[in-house]
Amino acid sequence: MLTEQDFQKKSDAAFEDLKRRLLRLGDEHGFDVEGESGKLEILFEEPEESKFVVSPNTPVREIWISALSTSFKLAWSDEQDAFVHEKTGEVLFAVMSRVVSKQLGEQVTV
Repeated sequence: MLTEQDFQKKSDAAFEDLKRRLLRLGDEHGFDVEGESGKLEILFEEPEESKFVVSPNTPVREIWISALSTSFKLAWSDEQDAFVHEKTGEVLFAVMSRVVSKQLGEQVTV
């Protein structure tokens, strides 16, 4: 397991990259991205009002995503040098691409 300091560094870097990518997509597809205190909220008005939340869970060293009435838990993988979904093996950006695409009803890449 990562130390708390290592987790913080890796999750902070992942959040900054994710926020930058989502802000660009939000401009293109009409959704908002808000973030503070290490948490991101993705706010959709279309096709229906919805909110996705991405947040670090430091005690267990995971990034948690709440989207589409589902929770996704991602742990650090040294092999992939990324946070990876425990069940599907998808990296953070692949999970976010999938859930944002489903919400928007069109394929997008985060």
